[in-house]
Amino acid sequence: MKTKQTVYFWEMIPSLLTRRRSNPPSGFTLLEVMVSLSIIAIALLAVYGNYSQTISMNIDQKFNTTAPLLAARIVADFENRPLAEISDESGDFGVEFDGYSWETVVETVSSEMLGSIADDLQSIGVTVSFNGDEKVFHCKTVRFMRKGTES
Repeated sequence: MKTKQTVYFWEMIPSLLTRRRSNPPSGFTLLEVMVSLSIIAIALLAVYGNYSQTISMNIDQKFNTTAPLLAARIVADFENRPLAEISDESGDFGVEFDGYSWETVVETVSSEMLGSIADDLQSIGVTVSFNGDEKVFHCKTVRFMRKGTES
């Protein structure tokens, strides 16, 4: 006859703690996935903020570089005209500089200090704007030309 052997629970604890499963669980828990997605979302928001700021600064710098050159083009055109042909005008720069437009204001300079010399001075104000009045560049020059020496 077989004798029954008694095994107490406290004797089984060490073997329960050290026993390994034959196939451990694979994959990630839902909590691990949610934490990693939140970290990625925070990082992408920071990158997107820098990206949009860089694009905005690039557009501003392009205007700040292009507008003075376009204004110089208009001033050079006015300097090559006879005094009688200089007047207020406006226009655009064509398809080459789409969205850019210009306007000139011509005024006679008056100054008590300069006396009669001021009669030969013309103030030419040039305004270059982009997309209406989204970005605006102003410059002003003074042209000296004796009225009796026009060609």
